[in-house]
Amino acid sequence: MPRNLLFILLLISFGCSKAVIAQDLEPRRWSHLPTGLNMVGMGYAYTEADIYFSPFWKIENGDARMNNLGLTAIHSFDLAGKSARISLLLPYVTGRWSGDVDGEFRVVHRRGTGDPRLRLSVNLYGAPALSGAEFAQYREAHRNNTVVGASLAVTLPLGEYIEDRLINIGGNRWSVRPQIGVVHTRGPWSFELTGSAFLFSNNNKFIDNTVFKQKPVYAVQTHVVHSFERGFWASISTGYGIGGQVTVDQTKTTFEVDNWLWAASVGLPVGNSHSVKLAWVSGRTQNLVGRDSDNLVLSWSTRWSP
Repeated sequence: MPRNLLFILLLISFGCSKAVIAQDLEPRRWSHLPTGLNMVGMGYAYTEADIYFSPFWKIENGDARMNNLGLTAIHSFDLAGKSARISLLLPYVTGRWSGDVDGEFRVVHRRGTGDPRLRLSVNLYGAPALSGAEFAQYREAHRNNTVVGASLAVTLPLGEYIEDRLINIGGNRWSVRPQIGVVHTRGPWSFELTGSAFLFSNNNKFIDNTVFKQKPVYAVQTHVVHSFERGFWASISTGYGIGGQVTVDQTKTTFEVDNWLWAASVGLPVGNSHSVKLAWVSGRTQNLVGRDSDNLVLSWSTRWSP
């Protein structure tokens, strides 16, 4: 088989694995926030992944090691009487990818900015737009409560991408993710369920002047969260994603997302306006091809109101 086709399959696996990464497990996603709240934060994630290829392609021992940095900003506001928020994520990635390609060991190093993401979220039910004393009173009076929310996230193709490189940090395509979720709180316990769809534009500048197409990925995630005194909380989570078949030009590949994720997270307040979060996230492919990954995540954030 021509070597460049082997490289294309290597890149397909990496590109699709980024769709799996997009299956984030995010507890407290629909938390009721007071209007006028501002938050900024930064996070670090270390990822180790084993990449599995079909034996037909003679690519073995696929491996990735990545360091992921991210800056985030969130602002909450009143949207037609509903509590809403807008958020921005700016990622930066360094990594090492390796594998035996047709019996020859290859290593690739990359670093650069990833594709930024904008997201608008609105709590449609159970979380009115309130601030100050009114917000505190509402929360105290509704310790048992149900919130329904919806969001739309857009990932922009602004990350590091070089057409003739086999491995890139950016995807060179738009991604749109509509999402809807519900969270039921009873005292210190919260139970969350969220459904998502990932819709992708084409990458018209794929390797060897080909067009990379991917069908939608559909995902569901659920979380159980327990809140303790003084703002400390802990959660366990799981999620599942399916779909995302890839076509290069007019040739369909056998790759499709079929991935389980699970995670454990803890959050701890530091003083009156800071907090830290530690999480362990693992993913395992259910197909013969795909990837298994383990991720350690540490983040810090601070918040303030006018």
